[in-house]
Amino acid sequence: QVQLVESGGGLVQAGGSLRLSCAASGRTFSSYAMAWFRQAPGKEREFVATISRNGGYKYYGDSVKGRFTISRDNAKNTVYLQMNSLKPEDTAVYYCAARDQIGSSYYIQGYKYWGQGTQVTVSS
Repeated sequence: QVQLVESGGGLVQAGGSLRLSCAASGRTFSSYAMAWFRQAPGKEREFVATISRNGGYKYYGDSVKGRFTISRDNAKNTVYLQMNSLKPEDTAVYYCAARDQIGSSYYIQGYKYWGQGTQVTVSS
């Protein structure tokens, strides 16, 4: 079992930056592949980025490639999402998720544990 708590969301102007954090507690953090998803009002939850257990593999959704960076610090039990060049269409609730199965996943069904989410709003 792992508990996830996101932080760092807020209101930012287009072109600005934010860094989201997701703090994990419970079982060994390095046992989990981690990911960020987001959900905008009236839309389905969307894959944003994933990172492997040791941080050696990262993969991004097409809409954020080149602008967002996922990273993790296993000593601090934390995963991060650095978001640059933000656009109004990045406005959403951002969720952190953990996966305890082997390999990576880009789908909601691949993740067993979820945080409560943090709101990111990008104004034009």
